Amino acid sequence: MFFVGIDIGKRYHEAGIIDAAGNPIGKTLRFPNTSEGSQKLLEFFNKQDLLPENTHIGIEATGHYWLSLFSFLDHLGFPTTVFNPLQSDALRGFFIRKTKTDAKDAYLIAQVIRVDLPETSTAPNEDILRLKNLERLRFSFVDQASDLKRKTITLLDQVFPEYETVFSDIFGKSSSQILLQSPLPEDIEAIDTSDLIETLNQVKCIGIRRATEKAKLLKETAKTSFGITVAPDVFKFQIQLLLEQIQLIERQVEEIDLQLSQLIKKQDTFITTITGIGDVLGSVILAEIGGDISKFDHPNKLVAFAGLDASIHQSGNFNASTTHLSKRGSPYLRRAIWQAAFVASNSDPALSLYYKKLISRGKPHKVAIGAVARKLTHIIYAVLRDHKPYTPHLPTSLKTT
Repeated sequence: MFFVGIDIGKRYHEAGIIDAAGNPIGKTLRFPNTSEGSQKLLEFFNKQDLLPENTHIGIEATGHYWLSLFSFLDHLGFPTTVFNPLQSDALRGFFIRKTKTDAKDAYLIAQVIRVDLPETSTAPNEDILRLKNLERLRFSFVDQASDLKRKTITLLDQVFPEYETVFSDIFGKSSSQILLQSPLPEDIEAIDTSDLIETLNQVKCIGIRRATEKAKLLKETAKTSFGITVAPDVFKFQIQLLLEQIQLIERQVEEIDLQLSQLIKKQDTFITTITGIGDVLGSVILAEIGGDISKFDHPNKLVAFAGLDASIHQSGNFNASTTHLSKRGSPYLRRAIWQAAFVASNSDPALSLYYKKLISRGKPHKVAIGAVARKLTHIIYAVLRDHKPYTPHLPTSLKTT
């Protein structure tokens, strides 16, 4: 039996071969991430008489660069395992001289495959691949919008610091419309009150009475504003541009949400029956897991993959008094489960009871949410494994008869 380790790079990959005893065979091969490179790899295999029947290949899942090579090897029928870089990092830690080269990493990956002989990875389902690309793009857009909002608030705090006392949500529809047109106090003062009332009522339909009250308050606040008056045109220009970008991104996020909703409805899953998990978060969870829960033989492994397990610091007689989330594994999966846990801690009858119990014991809010997130991960595992809808399980003493 032969074991091949392939160290993945953006432009070039490095392949190394070892035998069943762990001895390197020949030199490693450096080949480009191109169709010509894949043929070069195939020639490398043929020289050593490597066939799908006598070879197991390991690929480190570095970014997205591994996918085309994996597809090529999978098409040829070579048993190939794609694994998390953390596994090779752990083995690398055993070496005293922690040198890192592409050639050594290729052999190291091969050793991981030889020692562990993990299950062969399967080509990703097309819809799961669609979900993963869309949900990760969505997270990127949401983070961009959040950054733009922080920048807008910073500018607004300088030219119109009292503005946020008028609107509870600065980026709500009515507030955004006013800021796009009149972000400075002098702009508000220049608007006719009746026009301001009409804008507020049209955008949010709050009624003439409330719109009138809001308009008067905004005018009075603008009149007494203590914002800076230096270079107001530049501040106005920046605020308007930032708001336009925010609105564009939010429209794009809505489009992504629609596609995610359509894709997840095509999946044969009950994940959205779990409290706190709708189409969007359900899409993230399915995509990050890979659509196949069977690759995790225990719910605790899914907890670890999400990075929701506790990192323990212990040495000799020393035990750390506090623990933190390991935050290893998929940050997207962790973020989705964490968001769902916030909802479940309030809305799910069993998990909200668990959350309140932890709070009553003096646990901080974040610690309690983390515990809920771990329980929620176990629920996700069970729902996907058993292929049954979620039903909250309350303690027997609290069940009604």
